Amino acid sequence: MDGRDGMRAADADREVVADRLRVALGEGRLDLHEYDERVQRAYAARTYAELDGLLTDLPPVAPVERSALSPLTPAAPPSVGDQPAPVARGVTARWLAEVWFPYLRVIAIVVTIWAVTSLLSQDLLYFWPGWVAGPWGAVLVVRTVSGLAAKEPQRQAIKRQRRRERKKAKRATNPNETPPTP
Repeated sequence: MDGRDGMRAADADREVVADRLRVALGEGRLDLHEYDERVQRAYAARTYAELDGLLTDLPPVAPVERSALSPLTPAAPPSVGDQPAPVARGVTARWLAEVWFPYLRVIAIVVTIWAVTSLLSQDLLYFWPGWVAGPWGAVLVVRTVSGLAAKEPQRQAIKRQRRRERKKAKRATNPNETPPTP
């Protein structure tokens, strides 16, 4: 055995590494995909060397008292009348996806039905999916333009964040309550 590196790790050791990875995710040092990959490897690790390898590119955690940085105090979420804080581009992309994906799915279905019926009839039939795509698409264009102008993606992101915080606070007040199983 080559010292500590070759020794088998315990579940508690794996948990410590998973917690450190969670902290790194929260600090923005890891993206979600890399975090997920490393956590899976942490729980599959057998030795201390495998666990240590998951943390080599992350700085050590310093206690707040010894840290040269001042702790970040979270700002209060803006009230309904306040301007929303600048939000990442991904929020807008998510909102656009929520608005447009149902439309795109339905249009794909009706165009497929039209294409299959045209093939089966061996004739190019009247393009009736235009009656579905046209009006609905026009409504979605208006909704998209007005939603982006009114900063709807940011408002939805703030609502989601508040919901998450309420759930987290509720879980903290009811630690004995078990989550529902799917």
